Amino acid sequence: MQERILGRTGRSVSVISLGTWQLGGDWGTVSEADARAVLDASVESGVTMFDTADVYGDGRSEQLIGGYLADHPELDVFVATKIGRRVEQVASNYTLANFRDWVDRSRVNLRTETLDLVQLHCPPSAVFDDDEVFDGLDTLVAEGAIASYGVSVETTTQALTAISRPNVASVQIILNPFRLKPLDAVLPAASAAGVGIIARVPLASGLLSGKYSSETTFAENDHRNFNRHGESFDVGETFSGVDYEQGVKAAQEFAALAREHGLEPARAALAWLVQLDGLSTVIPGARNADQARANAAAGSVPPLGASFDDAVRDLYDRYFRASIHSKW
Repeated sequence: MQERILGRTGRSVSVISLGTWQLGGDWGTVSEADARAVLDASVESGVTMFDTADVYGDGRSEQLIGGYLADHPELDVFVATKIGRRVEQVASNYTLANFRDWVDRSRVNLRTETLDLVQLHCPPSAVFDDDEVFDGLDTLVAEGAIASYGVSVETTTQALTAISRPNVASVQIILNPFRLKPLDAVLPAASAAGVGIIARVPLASGLLSGKYSSETTFAENDHRNFNRHGESFDVGETFSGVDYEQGVKAAQEFAALAREHGLEPARAALAWLVQLDGLSTVIPGARNADQARANAAAGSVPPLGASFDDAVRDLYDRYFRASIHSKW
């Protein structure tokens, strides 16, 4: 597994990391035994970073990770969590007092004195322009509650504003073959500033696995069932915001492209991301050990080449650019 420095954290992390939203139960039920098997398989495959959040399963994801790492003190795993979604999404709630409460809760869940990386969890746009917000985060760094902080964003405009902040260590953003807008300005700006880029939703909520059809159904408690039109949170987080039927058609084309290169679609999608200039790490989720191992293997795929990249961009232009490029 390749490793890269995660921006201003100064820490080296695996290019394929593990997203753990699913361990909270928001993608259907995942047992503790299955969650531990995913964590085991990831570590055994060279993954050195877990990404979580305080709202994934109302803390369940953090607690599972905290318990797992407490049982394996020999591991050097970098844990990135997120804060801010436990309250109404208005800028006035992003205060130092609330930060303290949320960070303290995550420290308990993760069983650590100092959190490796705390990310603001897709806050309102006004938060990115508020100096007091970032002064508060700087205070928590100075006090030793957190080692570094970053942001998770919905839009490229938010990302560029955050990158201009001197102590923002990393930016997490949706990036995959169906969401290419961050390539225009965000990745170049982050690279120039020394800010890490974490690619989330790298498989477009599973569409890029090539396994879904018009008839595929999802569990009642799976956001791919209840948030297709943004009923619960930003629609861009579910299937990357693309129309599901169009997504299935595009995924079939992508799958054919991947197999022409001797790869399964999910592995090809992750490998393509890993090979982008300016990217730090990718955080696919996994619901079982086999998925975790398959995801990690994408970190060692040989260069896909310019023709593959051209084909990805052409697919995006034909299916999605007109409908989504201006939205995020």
